[in-house]
Amino acid sequence: MGVKEIITVISVLLLLFPSTVKPRAVGGAQPAGGPQGGAPEGGGGGTLDVVAQFGAKADEKTDLSQPLLNAWKEACASPAPSQIVIPAGTFLLSRAALEGPCKGPVDIQVQGTIKAPPDPSHFKDDNWVIFSRIEGFTMSGGGIFDGQGALAWSKNDCHKNKKCTLFPINIRFNFLTNAYIHDITTKDSKQFNVNVLGCKNITFEHFTVSNPEHSLNTDGIHIGRSDGVTILHSEIKTGDDCISLGDGSKNVVVNGISCGPGHGISIGSLGKYKGEEPVAGIKIANCTITNTMNGVRIKSWPASYPGTASDMHFEDITMDNVSNPIIIDQQYCPWNQCDLKNPSRVKLSNISFKNIRGTAAGKEAVKIICSAGFPCEGVELADIDLTYTGPDGPAISQCSNVSPKLSGKQNPPICAAPAPTSPGGQAGPAKASPGGKASPGGKASLGATA
Repeated sequence: MGVKEIITVISVLLLLFPSTVKPRAVGGAQPAGGPQGGAPEGGGGGTLDVVAQFGAKADEKTDLSQPLLNAWKEACASPAPSQIVIPAGTFLLSRAALEGPCKGPVDIQVQGTIKAPPDPSHFKDDNWVIFSRIEGFTMSGGGIFDGQGALAWSKNDCHKNKKCTLFPINIRFNFLTNAYIHDITTKDSKQFNVNVLGCKNITFEHFTVSNPEHSLNTDGIHIGRSDGVTILHSEIKTGDDCISLGDGSKNVVVNGISCGPGHGISIGSLGKYKGEEPVAGIKIANCTITNTMNGVRIKSWPASYPGTASDMHFEDITMDNVSNPIIIDQQYCPWNQCDLKNPSRVKLSNISFKNIRGTAAGKEAVKIICSAGFPCEGVELADIDLTYTGPDGPAISQCSNVSPKLSGKQNPPICAAPAPTSPGGQAGPAKASPGGKASPGGKASLGATA
């Protein structure tokens, strides 16, 4: 072979095996590079398989934590787009905190099932999987985050113990910007399935939550102090609110959701903690709510701290055997753990319920109980058609401290009956705040409902 031919062969080999490909220790034991404990410097992007390249094992015994963290460090350090693949199989994950900021976009393909340790005593805090301070994050793949929460539910005493143990949330999204999560399932979480805190422009689509009806304090997706949250075409079955919005929730769109069993879709509870941020710009539409305790609900505590919630709209909602289809409750007092003598100081305004139809499992199909100190303003109900066929039927409505604008069909007749003079609140379990609320120092709230 002549010199010209040798040079040609070398050129072809360089094209096939570029210098950006880095050798890695067998089994993935060697960190991906860079300073110890931090993200590697440089990095060429591409696909990173936690099994093939980082030594993870789908045997339900070997902890996925370190291989996943090593893959994350390499991906996060790459200016070019990177993809982390968790392939088919079942993995055990003790805990994962995947943090930015990253140099480029990162995508995670979860194709397998990731299981948490079933014993809640394994966890030192209420965290299992956390994604924090990332811009341009995406996650998909059809995989499952399994919290294995049955043991935790049996130990949940938050309905009677204000200092109860806070169990881990399946997935936390903290301070993400421009994120898209789709075709992912979270199931059997020990506490909330998903908590969204401090995010801006985050979308969930074809997202599935699967918890049994008896699982306590297991909200599907909870949102707090976030701007621009969109939840589309998703199915949520759980033991608490399908979707809950805490303080600081702004510009939230929920569309095409199937909810039930559970406690419905709730804004609040609000006003329990000092320094809560306003809620504004909420649109819930084209949803089906089935066999739930509540349908669409706004709730605030009596004797509350001041706050505001405005521009909240519920439209084109189908109710199927829902106990309380439409409810505003500013005397929300689960297990009577509050002072009913003083009214809520959360001001509610610009609220609409339009084209809400279906069947109620309880006689009070519409209940609008506003604050005596700060009556609701700008409430509109249009085309309401809710049927109750129980032995004490037909359906009725109750109103207090509100003068709503009515149009279209009104079944039951809206505000035709006075509210009870001494309501006792709903007899549901109190919710614990996962990680605390706003403090005088300005620490961000987790926005948990309680």
